Amino acid sequence: MLNRRSLLLSLLAPGVLLAQPVTRVVYPEHEVFHDPQLPYILDVLRLALSHGPNAYEVHASGTAMTQGRGLRELEFGRSDINLLWSMTSRAREKTLLTVRIPLDRGILGWRLLLVRADDLERFARIRSLDALRKLQAGQMHDWPDTEILRHNGLPVGTASMYEKLFRMLARSRIDYFPRSVMEIEDELQRYGRPLDLVIAPRLMLRYPTANYFFVSPRFPQLAEDLRLGLEKAIAERSLQALFAQHFRALLQRMDIMHRQVLRLDNPLLPPETPLQRPELWADPSIAF
Repeated sequence: MLNRRSLLLSLLAPGVLLAQPVTRVVYPEHEVFHDPQLPYILDVLRLALSHGPNAYEVHASGTAMTQGRGLRELEFGRSDINLLWSMTSRAREKTLLTVRIPLDRGILGWRLLLVRADDLERFARIRSLDALRKLQAGQMHDWPDTEILRHNGLPVGTASMYEKLFRMLARSRIDYFPRSVMEIEDELQRYGRPLDLVIAPRLMLRYPTANYFFVSPRFPQLAEDLRLGLEKAIAERSLQALFAQHFRALLQRMDIMHRQVLRLDNPLLPPETPLQRPELWADPSIAF
């Protein structure tokens, strides 16, 4: 039987592998019951981590929370959360470790308009931002989109609860709810028939933005492993393939190529955003 010293020497001997420590990656659960982005984002997260030398386990926090709360807990280390994904902004990049690879290839900034069914004709006549400025959008109070829309002269009514915005729209307290092409079909299935909501024809708002992984300042190795893993996935085109697998059919159903695009400025976009790298971004004018 090996004594303690012999056992230690045997573990350090060539050809004998020590157990690799595993880091828990903990993300906050979305405040709504079902997050349509979640399956894709988790696939991207696992793809990125699979390319690195370190071992990770991915877990949900078990506590549903708003985006604002998740960001605060990530910044100040108030819980075991060490990662989330969100639209970027200058403020977020100042306080958190930012992995500057757009997980969504930029389509978070492609916004279709959820409207009341009896307003379809009114929205069919809209051809410009000036016409849209006569109506009121709806957004969550702590979403960057709120500031982006207001910066472009679009009135915005806000709520502190995500699901309340659909009821506000149905009750004519707001006129439209801009939603990412990643989200709107799922939301239409859940809220469309009960509240008589539909997607406005022909129109799409578009502003440059990126959906990034943000990491707690306490976990710099995780941030670096994610960056390297995503770069490798892009180089071998596995990230592009994963995006197409999840979204090609959806973008075709939404008829993205034939929509009139109303372009918005994004005052929150940090100068470090890698807009000069075309391989990172999807193009709505190109067939998917």
